[in-house]
Amino acid sequence: MDGKELAARARLEVAREVEELGLPIGLATVLVGEDPASALYVKRKREACAEVGIESIHRELGADTSEEELLALVEELNGEERVTGILVQLPLPEHVDEDRVIRAIAPAKDVDGFHPVSAGYLFQGRPTFVAATPSGIMELLDAYEIPLEGAQAVVIGRSNIVGKPMALLLLGRNATVTMCHSRTRDLPATVRAADVVVAAVGRPDTVTREMVKPGATVVDVGINRVDGKVVGDVAEDVREVAGYLTPVPGGVGPMTIASLLRNTVRAARYQGAHLAFPRG
Repeated sequence: MDGKELAARARLEVAREVEELGLPIGLATVLVGEDPASALYVKRKREACAEVGIESIHRELGADTSEEELLALVEELNGEERVTGILVQLPLPEHVDEDRVIRAIAPAKDVDGFHPVSAGYLFQGRPTFVAATPSGIMELLDAYEIPLEGAQAVVIGRSNIVGKPMALLLLGRNATVTMCHSRTRDLPATVRAADVVVAAVGRPDTVTREMVKPGATVVDVGINRVDGKVVGDVAEDVREVAGYLTPVPGGVGPMTIASLLRNTVRAARYQGAHLAFPRG
């Protein structure tokens, strides 16, 4: 499943929507510390914004920035009219409470989809902002016409960022979902029964050829470095049996950024009163 090609089409759609909407749209990115991977992710997001006509407002803070200083910046961005979406790049330094920072973002500007309000609406089947990676995966599955209704789906990993929202999205499409994690007994047997597998644990070779049912759709979310090479959570020889497989890189990653752009436009619609943000 070619995420690059689909993401390119999605960016064109977003660019057209930005132009037609005619509202100021700005994404504020906040980077704390000097983690190279985080800096690269933010750089790609800012470049994508520029490509589609979204203003990029960037703030960089030192690794020794206090939690209160970061919260004060978030509050400042909450009040800026030109900022329609706020993204605080994770992970944050250990001395900062990530949950507290996420909760401080105004729900109508939560383009990452991590705020408890966003998560709660997704749980109720009334999504506002959905975490970008699961949302991008769903767009990939739809583009390749992967049947989900009644399918057996296995999600490996239970993070708030990928695993849990992914399971809810699949459940919302009437798949039968099994969530697996580090305490799952007999992971190979569980995965072998799946029509759709989403691997999101950050460990190479979590899913091997012997674990995959012939013809199954396998989505590889993992990003790992092994001997200087970027690999996913799925072993390379899985391509020999899978019906569809996302490459790493070039599969899920581009769709994550495309989904972030869609969320940013949606945030502008909420704040421009073209789309009412749910009030309960």
